[in-house]
This record gives sequence, structure tokens and C-alpha cells, in this order.
Amino acid sequence: MSRNRSKGIWLMVAAVFCFALQDGFSRHLAETYNTLMVIMVRYWVFAAFVLVLALRRPEGFRAAIRTKRPVVHALRGTLLVAEVCLIVWGYTMIGLIESHAVFAVCPLLIAALSGPILGEKIGWQRWAAIGAGLVGVLVVLRPTSGVFSWPALLPFAAALMFATYSILTRLSARDEAVFPSFFWSAIIGAGFMTLLGLPNWQAVQGVDLGYLAVYCALAILSHWLLTICYENAEANVVQPYAYLQIVFVTVIGMLVYGERLAPMVALGTVIVVAAGIFALTQERRRA
Repeated sequence: MSRNRSKGIWLMVAAVFCFALQDGFSRHLAETYNTLMVIMVRYWVFAAFVLVLALRRPEGFRAAIRTKRPVVHALRGTLLVAEVCLIVWGYTMIGLIESHAVFAVCPLLIAALSGPILGEKIGWQRWAAIGAGLVGVLVVLRPTSGVFSWPALLPFAAALMFATYSILTRLSARDEAVFPSFFWSAIIGAGFMTLLGLPNWQAVQGVDLGYLAVYCALAILSHWLLTICYENAEANVVQPYAYLQIVFVTVIGMLVYGERLAPMVALGTVIVVAAGIFALTQERRRA
């Protein structure tokens, strides 16, 4: 397939915009209803989507979902479920802006874990970027008591889980196609969330039914846009634009939920993002 970097960049921008909207809806729904139930419904729709994709695969359903690493995919699915639950819980506890300010360290955690798990060489420049990013997280956590408390650990734990999930995804991609990873994350996640969410079922009322439908649709659309994005451009080309999600989320947090962007939170976010972009440039040079 021919590559179109400009198209890939715009697809990444569209994807992270949809992710930001999804985060906005998730905060409202998780504040109004049980968080586990909301995420369960999202996973049901996601699982239905990947089942349809699998049934339409040219190699056939069984061949499309066959995997050599069932244990790895079970761990990946569990990590992703836990990550989604923790970050959405964080939205309800400390807000969208502070949660994403801390979660922005995730790409640096991926870089740090790529050494011990994947055996990749990490130069001193990337270690320096990782250290700077962690300093940025400390800057974010320090300014207000609303952030400097145990709920601030939720987005950091979510970032660590998603980083581990991403590393395991790269590990499985070494000897099998991408689709089984995509498929089993959804199916295993839907199974876990059904066990957790059904006992906490609540009836969704009025306009919230529409919000829940849009939330689920955005979850599918954002992942689809991201998939098409990576088909059109290299990951190291489009990845810096993923940080625009922080900008979009900040606007939503301030305009919709009345959140405040504290100066130290803004400073810490800038440090984390700058460190992440520097680490990406170092990885591009190494490649």
C-alpha cells in the first residue's frame, strides 16, 4: 500500500479529536452511572465491531483470529481493561485536564520498558528524556491538593498499564499479524467487563441513552481512524501529533466541565510533551 504522510497526519489529528470527545462523554457517563457498567457497554460494542471485521476477513474467520500467543493476549486484554477503568475513574476524581497531564508520560514509559522486555537498546538521550518526563509529572502533581493526592495515582497507573500493553502488542507483532491482537483485546476485554459490569447494571435514562450511543460510536470511530492512519504513514511520523489530544481534552474540560488549567499543571504538561517528542526524534534517528 502506498503511503501518504499528509493524509496520515490528518487522520491522526481526527483520531485524537475523537478520543478527546470520547473522554468527555466518558466523564459525564461515569459520574452519572456506575463506571464499570459504562465501560462494559463500550466493550460490548467494540467486541461486536471486531467480530464483524473478523467475519469479513478474506482469509476466513478462524485464520484471522488464530494466534500463537494466547497467554500474551489474555494479559494484554486484562491490562487494557484495567487501564480504561482507572483512567475513566481518574476523570471523575481529578478531572480530564489533570488526568491527561499525568497520562502524557505513557510514551516515555513505553520507551523505558522496551529495553528490559523487548531487548531494545536505550541510549542516554532517551533515558534523559524519560527522566525529564517523570520530573514533568512531579510538577503536575505538586501544585494543588486536588491533584497531589491518591487519585492522581490513577492516571499514572493507567499510563503504566497501557505502556505494558503496548510493549506486549509489539512483542506479539513480531511473529503474527496485527488483527489477532486487535480482535482478542476486544473479546477478552468484553468478557472481563461483563463479569465486572453486569452486577453494577443501572438503567440509563433519557438523553443519556443518546450520549452512551455516541460514546460507543466514538470508541469505534477513533480506533478505525487510528488503524487507517498507520496504513498511510509511519508511526514515528504521526505520533507527535497524538499529543494534540491534550489540547482537545483541555478545551473540553474547561468549556464543558468548568475545569481550571493551573499554571504548574500547564508547565508540567509542556515538560512531559517536550520530553516525549525528544524521545521520538531519538527513536527516529536510531531507526
